[in-house]
Amino acid sequence: MKYVHGYSGRETDRLSDQANTLASLLHHDTQYDPGSNVLEVGCGVGSQTIFLAANSPEANFTSIDMSEVSLAEAQSKILERGFRNVSFQQANLFDLPFAEESFDHIFVCFVLEHLPDPQRALAVLKNVLKEQGTITVIEGDHGSAYFHPDSLYAKKAIQCLVDAQSALGGNSLIGRQLYPLLTAAGYKNVSVDPRMVYADSSKPELVDGFTRKTFTAMVEGVEATALERKLISKAEWDKGIADLYATAEQNGVFCYTFFKATGWK
Repeated sequence: MKYVHGYSGRETDRLSDQANTLASLLHHDTQYDPGSNVLEVGCGVGSQTIFLAANSPEANFTSIDMSEVSLAEAQSKILERGFRNVSFQQANLFDLPFAEESFDHIFVCFVLEHLPDPQRALAVLKNVLKEQGTITVIEGDHGSAYFHPDSLYAKKAIQCLVDAQSALGGNSLIGRQLYPLLTAAGYKNVSVDPRMVYADSSKPELVDGFTRKTFTAMVEGVEATALERKLISKAEWDKGIADLYATAEQNGVFCYTFFKATGWK
């Protein structure tokens, strides 16, 4: 799995901004029973792990990631906040070091978009899920972004991110595909709940936390790739980024939809 956004300190900050800004939208209804064993797949630097641990303090979480550096950062965050219900392990989700039916629940957030075969990943995860266990999957969809003032250049900059991720085998439009992916992988009673971020100047925390520091920062992160691959000219890129920031000004509006899906084994 190749991570299109990279592993810089700026990306770590962006992930934290994103998680903090979207916690109530995405995680307010993610809670697990006391004593249940939950596998968090692709925990990264622990930005989502913090909210999982806080929302279900008596559940037991095993959080895995391929990056040793990210796991160390995640563990530091969890210990700093005094949580004792999370253990971390370096692992590849396509080669899980767990016995079949080891977990009551599985949580996957912003992971499938980076995989060349997300349906296979979901099928592999199903093997370590107990009968009647649940999976929760959260993904964004960059095709859902729309804004005011409208801008062709901003749309071209966003498309650069979509194309860059596709070139690495990922799919940043995957949010709209969660229902067919989960059903094809054999999960039952699949339900998908779209969750829109709407940010205008009456919501300054969302404007700053999402429009500026999450979405626009994410697009900015692929500048070098976009220019190297000649996906866009430097002048068009600069105009597109400037126009994205304009949507965070007094008369700007930005909308984006995340998709939260659940299914049962």
